Amino acid sequence: MDGLIAVARWIANNVFREPASLIGLIALTGLLLQKKSASDVVTGTVKTILGFMIIQGGSTLIGNSLGAFGPIWQEVFGMTGSAEVGGMSTNSFLGEYGGAVTLIMTFGFLVNVLLARITKFKYIYLTGHMMFWVSFVYAGIVVQVFGQGVSQMWMIISGAVLLGAYWTLQPAYLQKYVKSFTGKDNFAVGHTFSTGAWLGAILGKHFGNKENDTEDLKMPEGFGFLKDSNVVIVLVMGLMYGLGALLAGPEFVGEYSGNKNHIVFGILKGFRFGAGIAVVLHGVKLLIGEIVPAFRGISQKLVPNSKPALDVPVTYAYAPAATIIGFAASFVTMVIIMVIMGATGFYVFVPPMIGVFFHAAGAGVFGNETGGVKGAIIAGVVVGAIITFGQAIFIKYIIPDTVTEFILWGGDTDMFVFGSILKWIMSLFA
Repeated sequence: MDGLIAVARWIANNVFREPASLIGLIALTGLLLQKKSASDVVTGTVKTILGFMIIQGGSTLIGNSLGAFGPIWQEVFGMTGSAEVGGMSTNSFLGEYGGAVTLIMTFGFLVNVLLARITKFKYIYLTGHMMFWVSFVYAGIVVQVFGQGVSQMWMIISGAVLLGAYWTLQPAYLQKYVKSFTGKDNFAVGHTFSTGAWLGAILGKHFGNKENDTEDLKMPEGFGFLKDSNVVIVLVMGLMYGLGALLAGPEFVGEYSGNKNHIVFGILKGFRFGAGIAVVLHGVKLLIGEIVPAFRGISQKLVPNSKPALDVPVTYAYAPAATIIGFAASFVTMVIIMVIMGATGFYVFVPPMIGVFFHAAGAGVFGNETGGVKGAIIAGVVVGAIITFGQAIFIKYIIPDTVTEFILWGGDTDMFVFGSILKWIMSLFA
């Protein structure tokens, strides 16, 4: 038994927590099952991993470009201070429960594969870093409700079953929208942004206008350059960053800009953000071009008719303008709620801008698909509201004694919605 657990932990640490390894292993397996030539196997596997790493590189560039964005606008609106963080530090929590977290990931993935094989929900979740995220938060909720003496074996079994089911069903309820904006049904989206995306799509359908697509906006003559999504993204982010830097002032921005002029620093950050988006879109094109044909072996032999559920950036290429509209709407929403929270003394919000972008940008694509420009805006507003209120509620009421520090790192619509429901249900049995 100890040997089996050791193997499971090795797989969790070296495969699931290294998404490129998981994606590469899936591609390799699929190509071998199709009995492809050695050349095709090597080429397909390497290009799949390369595509994913290009996406990671672009995501890192986006994350780095957003590092000062939240603090600058917090300074502009006078939202100084930080949320109260109690409970265990991330490192101490992982030191005590890290083994359980990795085993939840490993066995939860196996549950996902089993459910994909025996049910009509044919989706295999391949977003490894999000699997770690939700496993970590699940463990935090369990310890919060049942105390530090809770059985880790029970935590592992219950977590594997519940999260395995979540990783199977989450891509399913988004798939009709994915099929709509891609025009295909050969991959799904597996990411914790799904609540915001689903609500954005539903509300966009009722309050938006599908015909007014973000990618078809009419531009006056002389503004034709705004038809290029890369240009729009750079201009919008450069303006938002530059304006924030101007209002925050050189003294504050100097903490981040060094010896650069604070306004130039902000504008250049906008360009770096745009460069990150361009890199991500290139990686998406390469990844999908390789993983979909490679996955055919798995869908034919191991899990018939299954589809890979991939990370949220795979949606961006289908409506790039919607991504920035969704993010901008989410940011404005958070600022408004931040000011209200600050005035009432309810909570000091810490903007997790990196997580907010990936959630709001993806939700913007879904909102645009059903409601055009208004749909993208509505989706961004939904994400901004869920993340702002969610962080406050989670840290104050859901897990105040366990992993609150971890929650400040990212904004996660599924975690805040489903996690709150899960905490309430567990509390009935505590």
